[in-house]
Amino acid sequence: MPVIEVAEQAGVGADGEPRPSEDHLVVLDNAVVLLDGATAPSPDVPSGGWYAGLLSARLADGLRAAPEADLAAVLAASIAAVAEENGLRPGESPSSTVAIVRWTADRLDGLVLADSPIVVFGRGGPQLLADHRIASLRDNGKLQTGRDVRLRRNAEGGFWVAEADPAAAGQAVTASWPLPVVETVLLATDGVSCGIDDYHLFDWPRARALARERGAHAVLKAVREAEESDPDRVRWPRPKRHDDQALAVLDFR
Repeated sequence: MPVIEVAEQAGVGADGEPRPSEDHLVVLDNAVVLLDGATAPSPDVPSGGWYAGLLSARLADGLRAAPEADLAAVLAASIAAVAEENGLRPGESPSSTVAIVRWTADRLDGLVLADSPIVVFGRGGPQLLADHRIASLRDNGKLQTGRDVRLRRNAEGGFWVAEADPAAAGQAVTASWPLPVVETVLLATDGVSCGIDDYHLFDWPRARALARERGAHAVLKAVREAEESDPDRVRWPRPKRHDDQALAVLDFR
């Protein structure tokens, strides 16, 4: 069992007002599950945080019931169950990113769907397990409006997230590592990874070092302080002044 430290901090809503975090982080006996619910485009749609809470609970149940099952299969079954139980329909439902790490006696497995990355540190340095489709579409100007997002969400040539279609699980990015070579694992929502990918405050090795030296919350604080220095979102254009933040640090040493 690794030593696990988690840090979480709520951001603000699309209106700039405080509200509960839509990130959900669950620590199990041999897994960590991290979800980032997407902010709903309309008050008529259930929130991404509501959906992420339901899906994270289903994932936890599935991983407890089958500790060595294929992660994509567990995700597909969980998406299907939440959709059926709540009458959710593809294209008209809240959604969430998914990041899962699960360890067995001899290996570490990881799964990422949408923009909540996993970083695995071993003897050869850090290895990033990430789904770059959202970033690529955004960089190419293909996610500029809400209509763009709706058209490209869970569509061929677009990006994939957990929503109401279990087929999205088959689009997840997965990898495995021999457990003896794993030293540290980080899981982060994009409210944390933006500090590396967008703000370039530090790289992943420095993020790990900061967490080791001053605790996981220090990484969140560094990102939040950078955003507070850019309140009008000029230096770093972003939909919200502050996004929700969640970070898990697993130390296998």
